[in-house]
Amino acid sequence: MTSDRIEILDSALSVADVERFLNDQAAGGVCIFTGNTRAETHSDGRELVALDYEAYAEMAKKQLADIAGEARERWPIIKLAILHRTGRVAVGEPSVVIGVSTGHRKEAFEACRFLIDELKRDVAIWKKEVWNAGASSWVNPIQG
Repeated sequence: MTSDRIEILDSALSVADVERFLNDQAAGGVCIFTGNTRAETHSDGRELVALDYEAYAEMAKKQLADIAGEARERWPIIKLAILHRTGRVAVGEPSVVIGVSTGHRKEAFEACRFLIDELKRDVAIWKKEVWNAGASSWVNPIQG
């Protein structure tokens, strides 16, 4: 039995909840990555106020489970969490939280990096930038 927590949520993500989930006496390494909406200014002077995320949830959850399975084949993962938010995510808030616990730190870092890179590359989740001037624009997942 694997200990995976994979969720697509339309509410705020709790890093503390993920940390509690990953905690295990056998884990010497726990790595948590949060992807937050960052404050930025467009070249034309507009300021980013939020990101809007959309997902094909059923497909995205399967893709995330597949990525988790691939990570488990590569590293000795004790517990794994992938949470992604949908809807509007304001500046400073996390849109994704990924975490793994392993016996040693090296594997935890490597697995965590693999999971976020694969999520950004392949999962059916899209984001749109929302600017203070009311304009919005979709973002290429590999670049953003």
